[in-house]
Amino acid sequence: MSADSVREKTSAGNYFIANYPPFSFWTPENVPEALAAIEREPRPGVPLGVYLHVPFCRKRCHFCYFRIYTNKNSSDIQVYLDAALKELRTYAEKPFVGGRKPTVVYFGGGTPSFLSVRQLTELSNAMKEAMPWDEAEEVTFECEPGTLTEPKIEFLREMGVTRLSLGVEHFDPKILEWNGRAHGAPEIDVAYEAARRVGFPQINIDLIAGMMGETDDTWHDAVEKTLALAPDSITIYQMEIPFNTTIYKDMKARGESVAPVADWHTKRRWVAEAFERLESAGYSVNSTCTAVRDSSATKFRYREMLFSGADLVSLGVASFGHLNGVHYQNEHDWDDYVGRIERGELPIHRALTPSSDESLVRELVLQFKLGAIDVDAFRERFGVDVDERFAEPLAGLRENGYLIEDGSRRALTRDGLLQVDRLMHDFFRPEHRDARYT
Repeated sequence: MSADSVREKTSAGNYFIANYPPFSFWTPENVPEALAAIEREPRPGVPLGVYLHVPFCRKRCHFCYFRIYTNKNSSDIQVYLDAALKELRTYAEKPFVGGRKPTVVYFGGGTPSFLSVRQLTELSNAMKEAMPWDEAEEVTFECEPGTLTEPKIEFLREMGVTRLSLGVEHFDPKILEWNGRAHGAPEIDVAYEAARRVGFPQINIDLIAGMMGETDDTWHDAVEKTLALAPDSITIYQMEIPFNTTIYKDMKARGESVAPVADWHTKRRWVAEAFERLESAGYSVNSTCTAVRDSSATKFRYREMLFSGADLVSLGVASFGHLNGVHYQNEHDWDDYVGRIERGELPIHRALTPSSDESLVRELVLQFKLGAIDVDAFRERFGVDVDERFAEPLAGLRENGYLIEDGSRRALTRDGLLQVDRLMHDFFRPEHRDARYT
């Protein structure tokens, strides 16, 4: 078997690049740098976001690698929410916030929609009191269709949610079951129709290309069913198998190195076919994984800000944030997270202050995932000629037909965009290229 064919197999490990430098380089020894960063005044002109990780789910999907819990009762949930609110209040009093109001607020999971209307009411009221979001341009809330009721959907809109993201992943009942999804196919239509009646400015549907049991026919059917709903945006991820998933644990028990899902070539083809179909229906592709129905009205400010170095107060167990130029992650175990907050401490577990060059690489890699970079903008922001600094990896993109050059714009072709997470490793600093990502 050739090296290329081996590389195309879906093996275990993280593929999707969400930050830089790799998380494996963030260490507990650097936590004092994060604590010092919040005592400084904010950087001029840098927007602020707030992220809350809600780690509760009805069940764990077989491909899930997030910190989630399926065995917590209402008392446990209240303890967690109280801890997260105490964490937010602590940040709100720090010089780093400097009176800023968040531009974006994001409720991620886990399953934020697992929370009851009562819990959401108390939570959102307390968050707004600690750090008002009345000037927020975007409030995103992730949902699992089976946890949504019409009263809950109505409250989310009253709460201020502007972007409702439905974790549909697939429509085929067997594929949902094989992959451990909690919701069934009928719940998708019920949740979506209720959300449309309530009138959210943006409804997003998530799909995953390459779930266990996927075929050409089931994938094309999922795309058609998504189009029939006509959501404002559609996010399509390519299935990866990180080490802390149920699928990987089963692979390890069987002594297998290749995951029981489609290879990367097939997954990229499925996404390419989906994008072509969406474009034929009037959608436009604006990143490695997103298509929007109306590009003038549909934005994703959270992603845009995060990819451009914004500050992010990140709350909850195992959550990742960015404080005055310092990356951090919270404690990743429940007892450690809650315990530290109850002792009056911020629950930061590891951190990293990137160098100027590492920050340059981070923003270049992440903005390439949006499709293109502007070399003039990077020169103004970092004082670096990107064409010179990254001459070798840019030449590689050019030689393989993945790069489009137009004035100061360097854009990826569709083929390049579909495998951007693999290609971007060539832009990493040498010490990060062969290291474990997480």
